Amino acid sequence: MSNKGKAVKIISAFGVLLIAAGLGGFTYIHFMSDNSVPVVSIESELTTAVTETPTEPPEESVVLPVYSDYIQSETGMTEKAKMLLKQNKDIAGWLRIKNTNVDYPVLKDPGEVTPDMSYYGGVSCPANDYYLHRDLDRSYKFAGTLYMDYRDNFGSVESEQSENIIIYGHNMANNTMFGSLRRYRQDESFFEQSPFIEFSSNYKDYDYVICACLITGGNWYSDFIYWDMEELDTEEDFNYYMSNVKEKQLYDWGIDVKYGDKLLTLSTCYADEDNSRFLIIARRLRDGESAEDFSTIERTAEYKAAHQQ
Repeated sequence: MSNKGKAVKIISAFGVLLIAAGLGGFTYIHFMSDNSVPVVSIESELTTAVTETPTEPPEESVVLPVYSDYIQSETGMTEKAKMLLKQNKDIAGWLRIKNTNVDYPVLKDPGEVTPDMSYYGGVSCPANDYYLHRDLDRSYKFAGTLYMDYRDNFGSVESEQSENIIIYGHNMANNTMFGSLRRYRQDESFFEQSPFIEFSSNYKDYDYVICACLITGGNWYSDFIYWDMEELDTEEDFNYYMSNVKEKQLYDWGIDVKYGDKLLTLSTCYADEDNSRFLIIARRLRDGESAEDFSTIERTAEYKAAHQQ
């Protein structure tokens, strides 16, 4: 189904998704029961967004318990994944970007959490909310963890993986979580230092090349409902997503993207005042491309013509 034709229905919300801009403010987006589009209002407990402070990240050392019902699953799983899954069964991968502070495990949101799910502490929690302010051991932590949308598939079978995996993280003022990603929008040349993203599943390591960064709305009435576009099954849906990205991109880095590419979307807050989001979009490297040699990355025809390649 094309995302352009989805109807927006305003109904009672079942839950709340919060992606805070650093330590500056709390912005709430209510989700419908089918989690297809966010609905209703914005509330703010603090008014000043602290998103630009360049401070050094704190050093943290966390010892995590092994949960009792862990059962080692499919063969082919990496040793890192086997270790991490003993600490939290929602581990879905690891994200790393050189020259930033992004070097964290990624959890998959468990979806709606109900009190009978003892593993999650007997709480009620809507989809895409549980790890917003929880650490790997599921204890409270304001900075939360990096987590992917509960609908995303990043398993061992590549043909079944989501065409667009969306990962949420807080824009922390001390540059932890996704705070250090602001460098991509503040300094266009930073892309030249760090154009690649390493994103490993529990089964395989993948490299992605960043193709765009942009600022967009985070409300249900925004013109680009990016958080509801994981399965870009048709060429129409894929092109619709990328046309929005290109229209809003802050810089044109000339990276070729076409239907059939696997996408990665990193989402964090930009400003509380208008509930906006800062996104980084990347695509998985194609055969023949290498994260060790940027010259192997396919560029658009327009970029080649402009730069006489």
